Amino acid sequence: MRTISQQTDPQELVRTYGEKMRQLIPIDRRMSLSRRDLQTPFYRITRSTTWETEIDPWAQKDKLPLLEGGILAELCYANQTTVIDDLQVSKDDPAFEYLDGFRSLLAIPMYDNGESLNAVILLQRQPAAFERDQVPDIVWRSNLFGRATGTLVLKAKLETALKELDRELETVARLQRCLLPEHLPKVDRMEVTAYYQPASNAGGDYYDFFELPDGQWGLFIGDVSGHGTPAAVMMAVTHCMAHTHPGPTVPPGAVLKYLNDHLANSYTGRIEAFVTAFYGVYDPKNRKLVYACAGHNPPRLKRCAAGSVFALDKVGGLPLGVMEGAEYPEASIYLDFDDQLILYTDGITETHNPAGEQFGEHRIDEVLAKCGMDPKELSEKLLSAVDQFADGVAPHDDRTMVILRAT
Repeated sequence: MRTISQQTDPQELVRTYGEKMRQLIPIDRRMSLSRRDLQTPFYRITRSTTWETEIDPWAQKDKLPLLEGGILAELCYANQTTVIDDLQVSKDDPAFEYLDGFRSLLAIPMYDNGESLNAVILLQRQPAAFERDQVPDIVWRSNLFGRATGTLVLKAKLETALKELDRELETVARLQRCLLPEHLPKVDRMEVTAYYQPASNAGGDYYDFFELPDGQWGLFIGDVSGHGTPAAVMMAVTHCMAHTHPGPTVPPGAVLKYLNDHLANSYTGRIEAFVTAFYGVYDPKNRKLVYACAGHNPPRLKRCAAGSVFALDKVGGLPLGVMEGAEYPEASIYLDFDDQLILYTDGITETHNPAGEQFGEHRIDEVLAKCGMDPKELSEKLLSAVDQFADGVAPHDDRTMVILRAT
C-alpha cells in the first residue's frame, strides 16, 4: 500500500500492483478486458502478461486488440463473477491463443456505475485451481484497486484540463488588461493615479479616459456584475461600445444612456448581467466636473481647504443593461486646488473581514480624512487599511480605484 500510494502515473500504478499481487496470488496468466464504448459481442484486450511490449490503454487505445465473440465476450458482458474449473476452448475461438493450455479461469467484473465495463481474467494451468472461499476477497480487492486506478486517471485528466483552462484564463486576463489604459493620461491641472486588482485572473472592473474637444477629459469607471471570465467578456463589450460611441463622448448622461440601451438591447438581457458605472467630463480651464451615475458607488471628494470628506451628490439611475430607455440625470461640481476625487468599485467597500463585516464607505472616509494630499500616499494607505481589515480573507471581488487631484 505504501508503494502504491506513491504512484502518480496510472500505468505505473497497474504495473506495481501486478508485481505485488503476484507475490500473494500466484497466477499463470492474467488478462484485462474492456467493453467500454463497444457493443456486444465486441471487446478489447487491454493487458496481457503474454505481451512483450506494454500498451498504455489510456494513451494507445488504437493499438489494443479488438475481438468479437467467443468465451471472453460472454464473460466480459456477463456482469458477474465467473469461475470455470475445467476450461475447454475450441480452436476457432477468437481468444484461443490467450486461453490454450489453461484449465482454470476466474473472471472478475470491474464495476463502473453498476456495470462491468472492464473485467480481469485470471488463468491457471491446473483444473479447479481457484478455491471458492478466496474468490470474494480477490473480487473485492480487484475492484478497490480498479476504483483507485480510475481516480488516478481522472486526476490526470483534470490536471491536464486545469492547465489548459489556466492557459485560457491567463490569455483572457492579458487581453482584458490590454483594454485598460496602458499609460495614465496627462490632464491639464489634474494628477491621475489608478489601481487595479482582479479577484481572479480576469475581472469585470473597468476604468478609462477619453480625450475630448476643447481640452476636456472623460473619466469613466465601471463594474460588471460578478467576476472572472464572464465579467471580463462583458467588460470588453462595454469598452468596445464606449470607444465606438458616435461622436465625442459628451455629455455624461447621454453617454450612459447610449451604453445602457445597447447593452440592454443586445447583451445583458440574455445573460442576466449588468454594469454599474460613473462617467464624468472634466474641464481643466475651470476645474468643473459634470457627471452622471448608473448605480455606481458615489465617488468620495476630499476638500483640501476644509479638510472634509464626503460623497458626491447621488444622481443617476439604474445600472447599465437593466432596462432599455433608462435616463441618467447629471450634476456638476467645481474642484479647488489640491482637492482629490476618489473613484472606486465595490470590491473596496464590500471587502469582508473574518467576522463577515464589510469595509464600507464610512471607513473609506475615515482613512481619507487622515491622509495628506499626495494621491500615491492616499492610495497606499487606503489599500493598506482594506488589507488590514480583511485580515487574511481573500478578496471575492475586483478592486479598482482612480484618484484625481486638482493641481
